[in-house]
Amino acid sequence: MRILSTKQMALLAAVGLSACATSGATARREAAEAQAADDQAQLDLQEHHRHQHRGGLIQFIAMGLDTVGSSEATRAQVDGIQSDMYGCMAPAGAAQQRLRLTVADGVAAGAVDLAAVDVAIGGLDAAAAGVRECSAASLNQLHAVLTPLERAELVEKVRAHWEVWRQVNSEEDSTDRGANVRLIALTRDVSLTPDQVARATASLHVALSGQAGRFDRPGVDANVQEFATAFEGASFDARSITLQANPRLPSYGATRMAIFYETVTPLLTPAQRAALAGQLRTQAGQPRAVSNN
Repeated sequence: MRILSTKQMALLAAVGLSACATSGATARREAAEAQAADDQAQLDLQEHHRHQHRGGLIQFIAMGLDTVGSSEATRAQVDGIQSDMYGCMAPAGAAQQRLRLTVADGVAAGAVDLAAVDVAIGGLDAAAAGVRECSAASLNQLHAVLTPLERAELVEKVRAHWEVWRQVNSEEDSTDRGANVRLIALTRDVSLTPDQVARATASLHVALSGQAGRFDRPGVDANVQEFATAFEGASFDARSITLQANPRLPSYGATRMAIFYETVTPLLTPAQRAALAGQLRTQAGQPRAVSNN
């Protein structure tokens, strides 16, 4: 049996410690990268729900389907159903695009045309009203395709999307004037000065508080629960559930978005308005959803 010298043992110990240190550093780096990816995904999801208002709860269901389906055959069926659901939202998506371009033109000019915005929101209201009926057959087919476990998974995804949407669009609890996530994003995107932020905060508090029609969170909560209970059941008929909030969500979110830009536009410099208008026009070309995994 070979006996290691003291020097050899010390060398092996040093190598072992070095390997442990390297492994620990790698693990910390990978954890940091994973956290950064999760944070970016959450920001992307918030950005999506701030700007995409096409289908209310139906949109949340379609978005949740990105990662549902345990087999190759099921996944193919789910993809087809999801495509059909997005097809039902296409008219609302086109109306939303017209609204965004109207707002972008106003931002670039220094004043948003309120009459044109009202017309565009009216078009969105009309288009969103047809999404539920159009999607009924797809929802019934989806219930038949998914397993009970997959249906429960989808329900949780819908709940998660609803919570994010509520946080970034209703802000009904933001009485401290410091929680407007849209203003936080604008501050980052166009480099608002502290004075601009203060003035915008005060103006938005007044403008958004005066938005016609208070946000009906209990009503949407009830609709989400109604869908969850029905969809997780052994049998399901999409036409038997009301989903009354479905067309209201796109209208409310789009109106709030328009009020926001109407309010902040006069406070921006020409360069900031040009940058913001460009962003809005780019967003108008983003029809697809972002999943919450």
